[in-house]
Amino acid sequence: MTGLTYLQAVIIGLLQGVTELFPVSSLGHSVLVPAWIGGSWEHLVTESASKESEDSPYLAFIVALHVATALALLSFYWRDWARVIAGLVRTLRTRRIETSTERLAWLLVVATVPVGISGLLLEHVFRTLFAKPLAASIFLTINGLILFGAERLRRRPVPGPDEAPAPGAVKAPSRAPAAGSRQLDTLGYREAAIIGLFQTLALLAGISRSGITMAAGLLRGLDHEDAARFSFMLATPVILAAGVYKIPSLTGPAGAHIHGQVIAGFLTAGVAAYLSIRFLTRYFTTRTLTPFAIYCLIAGAVSTVWFAAS
Repeated sequence: MTGLTYLQAVIIGLLQGVTELFPVSSLGHSVLVPAWIGGSWEHLVTESASKESEDSPYLAFIVALHVATALALLSFYWRDWARVIAGLVRTLRTRRIETSTERLAWLLVVATVPVGISGLLLEHVFRTLFAKPLAASIFLTINGLILFGAERLRRRPVPGPDEAPAPGAVKAPSRAPAAGSRQLDTLGYREAAIIGLFQTLALLAGISRSGITMAAGLLRGLDHEDAARFSFMLATPVILAAGVYKIPSLTGPAGAHIHGQVIAGFLTAGVAAYLSIRFLTRYFTTRTLTPFAIYCLIAGAVSTVWFAAS
């Protein structure tokens, strides 16, 4: 087995921190970049995609990076999460949903269920079957098509019965929605479940978690800013839970002799993720997914040709 170096730890940590939040697939890049570099880097990928990968140092390392990303998201959105958790507790006590924050809390709960179940049941299968350079290249290309399609097919709906806010719901006062778009708190619970179901596609290396959930939000009539906010908040418990669930692997054989590298990668990923979320929340106030779609299409197509021929 080739060891994980500090240089690899820092570069992959930086890559994870950026690509987990940018809609370009962190899992896809954690497969493709080492495969493009080759040598000991490529060995990391083949090792983590094997059937014995539960003992893979690289996989244990990636798990630690996910925890760093989730903590960066929690740090950025801590005020929102404090309100959401308080609202959720309040609804359990009163058995009523009366404010937009309480409604958002339950939208997040409903949207988390599909990916939580599918992650527990299918994560290992998807990783061993599809976390390979050629498959990741193809799915990255598909990710680009999804982002393009979401921009082209964005709809401006009039909320139906399931889309209307709960009786007595209070509109979020922070800002007015973009012209023709919906408020986040007008999402129906069925729609939240569909967005959560979309997120399960991120188990495929090359499909972006943030990209697929933003695309689903845009297709339900949200503007880019609200779609991004819902996507990032929805990703937080999923990424954190997945990381915490597998973090014990770092205390076993998989984590032996790489604790220093894990710390270096963890800190790099956390800082990169925090800076990324700050940038993206501003970016999506006026910009679209189109540049990321173009990148995914080009990078995916070139990688597909390269790895298909090798």
